[in-house]
Amino acid sequence: MAAKRGASGRRLELGIQLRQLRENCPPTEEGRARGMTRKAAVKGLRQMSEASLARIETGEINFRRNVGDLRTLLKRYSVDDEELVDQLIELNREAPSDDWLTQFRAFMPAGMPHYVGLEAEAREILAYHPNVVHGLLQTEGYARALFEVQRPVEDTTSEFIQRHVQLRMERKRRVLEREDVRLRVIIGEAALRIPVGDEDTMRDQYLEIVKLAREDRVQVQVLPFKRGYRASNDFAILDLGGLPSRVQTDNAWGAVSTSDKPREVDRFTRRFNAMVGAALGLEETVEFLEALTGK
Repeated sequence: MAAKRGASGRRLELGIQLRQLRENCPPTEEGRARGMTRKAAVKGLRQMSEASLARIETGEINFRRNVGDLRTLLKRYSVDDEELVDQLIELNREAPSDDWLTQFRAFMPAGMPHYVGLEAEAREILAYHPNVVHGLLQTEGYARALFEVQRPVEDTTSEFIQRHVQLRMERKRRVLEREDVRLRVIIGEAALRIPVGDEDTMRDQYLEIVKLAREDRVQVQVLPFKRGYRASNDFAILDLGGLPSRVQTDNAWGAVSTSDKPREVDRFTRRFNAMVGAALGLEETVEFLEALTGK
């Protein structure tokens, strides 16, 4: 089971299992019917803090080479099934598929490496953006122009822009080259009306969306002005197969926030489905985009 997942999926699966074991183990603290706090779990572990255990349980990091702490925690959680211990240790091993992210980590905001890693493993992605073409649909020219127009305000460098454009194109490639993924995107009409770059940049972007929208595994819908419900913020929902689905949002500081809480995932799924009904149909969307190209 572990070998079928990439690095991010393995970390997430490990974290979920460890959290469940901690929350359901025999109690060691007064007043608790079961389980233990993270503070109690890491007590006496020099290289492990509550914060680091929290990041492990959410799948952001693993124990790296410090397998001893993993074994200690499993003992504290009363895990004596050697097969389960071996399985969790195997999940902790680094996977080669994580290498591609390493070169971009220094340029990525908080939470983004974790999300991007999971994005590349998702079985289905539901994504919405009200005023910018979603990153998985962007051309290199559009992405570069978008970062360039933000540059004076965000005080970024040419290297920053280059690396982020490379990352965006690599994310797009890794998702769209897979035959087992389904991508469904809703784009607000404003995203297609607001000019980014010159006319050629926008025309190329329209044509790219048309090309992708005609692929069997990709569905794109335009949500026009003055029509039905629309969410005010962008978001994405990842279906991770056997792991809990996650919803992703960005905040004003550029950090990426994700949640696997069923209530949050359900809330954003309802938002997406409401916009599906209000948006143009698949063929209408292609016709709308072709009209923008001047064809």
